[in-house]
Amino acid sequence: MLCGVLFRTLIREGRLTVIDAGGKRHVFGEDRSPAVTMRLHDRWIEKQLFLNPNLHIGEGYMDGRLTVEDGDLYDLLDLILRNVGWGYGHGLGEVLAVFRRAARRLMQLNTLNRSVRNSAHHYDLSHTLYDLFLDRDRQYTCAYFATPEDGLDIAQERKKRHIAAKLLLEPGQRVLEIGSGWGGLAIYLAQETGVEVTGVTLSEEHHRIATGRAEALGLGDRVRFVLKDYREVEGRFDRIVSIGMFEAVGVAYFRRFFEKIRDLLSDDGVALLHSVGRLDGPGATNPWLRKYIFPGGYAPALSEVIPHAERAGLCITDIEILRLHYAETLRLWRGRFMANRDEVKALFDERFCRMWEFYLAGSEVSFRHGGLMVFQLQLAAKLGTVPLTRDYITDWERAHEAVPTPAYPR
Repeated sequence: MLCGVLFRTLIREGRLTVIDAGGKRHVFGEDRSPAVTMRLHDRWIEKQLFLNPNLHIGEGYMDGRLTVEDGDLYDLLDLILRNVGWGYGHGLGEVLAVFRRAARRLMQLNTLNRSVRNSAHHYDLSHTLYDLFLDRDRQYTCAYFATPEDGLDIAQERKKRHIAAKLLLEPGQRVLEIGSGWGGLAIYLAQETGVEVTGVTLSEEHHRIATGRAEALGLGDRVRFVLKDYREVEGRFDRIVSIGMFEAVGVAYFRRFFEKIRDLLSDDGVALLHSVGRLDGPGATNPWLRKYIFPGGYAPALSEVIPHAERAGLCITDIEILRLHYAETLRLWRGRFMANRDEVKALFDERFCRMWEFYLAGSEVSFRHGGLMVFQLQLAAKLGTVPLTRDYITDWERAHEAVPTPAYPR
């Protein structure tokens, strides 16, 4: 079994049992927990796992050619990522990673038309799908936990409040949200602080639902959503916020993104960028994730983001690293998804369910063991725009212990 070379080198903590296509059992690692058994159903998947495990373990699971017998998919991925850590597992994986890094500008060639297609690939699937695992406000980004025991609705409310606190909002200010999703943050900011918000999105489904929700709440005069790329926005704004959109920008466009922020931001303006990032330095997107979930996507290291903000003439006034918050968010999303799996299957099919199981479980273990995190980068046009200390963030949050944002109509 060729992939046995990989597992023999890889598994040092816990035990992995692999049943090959001929029914023979191969045991790797120590005889103690965590222990997982994986069955491979044909000879080709055995070879594929050796050649490119980052792609083919997901494809094998989606197609039913790789199944988990002792434990579940999460247990398998958790065991593997515990052992891989921030690396690539074996020498060939390192070689493939070099090529992926070299080719990433081509893979992230996110022109206007391509960005629209990439957005539709993921976000225009079905609003019902997202209702089945997201919180009541349909926040599809990292929540903010005071403790791991926080429920999903509470943690997402904390996230919105934490962001609002960093924006130093005042009634009547003009706010631009780049990547406005289903409108929850824009509505929260308008209701809680009296600002006027323009949200831009490339997703027709996002635009339709967010616009309808703002109008239903009587906020049509203060919250509006437009189908537009950030590169097409004009005007000046007192505040700019972007949550979970920067991962779709692409490394070749980082400079242009921050120059656009600078051009749109008023002289006393503040911007906040919230993005998935990497702790292990510049890299490349996992090939399975790029192919099936987020085409054109990339989670950057801060070391490749900050220089572009600096060169654009923006002052970096605060950086916060959210280490395990997304792991906890994904844990709750995965639990809800699995509880509603039959409904997802009725919407799509078994292969889709397996694909999203792999996406949610793989993402969670990547935040726990694989070197992913979330960063919040606060930017200002002038150095003295924000207070001298960070006390204002906590003070604002305490003063705005929130009534939950109204849920989307189901």
